[in-house]
Amino acid sequence: MIVTDAEGNEHLMEILFTYVSPRNEKEFVFFYEVSNEEEVIVMEIKDDQTLADVEDEEDLNEAEEVFEAFQNKEE
Repeated sequence: MIVTDAEGNEHLMEILFTYVSPRNEKEFVFFYEVSNEEEVIVMEIKDDQTLADVEDEEDLNEAEEVFEAFQNKEE
């Protein structure tokens, strides 16, 4: 996918996986920039299909747990 940042720059991204929280039914996407596979980003997918920073502390903690489980599964 291509993500456009606040300055209008386009970045080629690879999606690792999406996740829907059973706690609040919010949808999250985990992805990384193709040129930097080591830095995984998680963002919330809003109803209008735009991406937003994850700001809620509980959501961040849950996303971290989900990503750790994903990493452990891959090893």
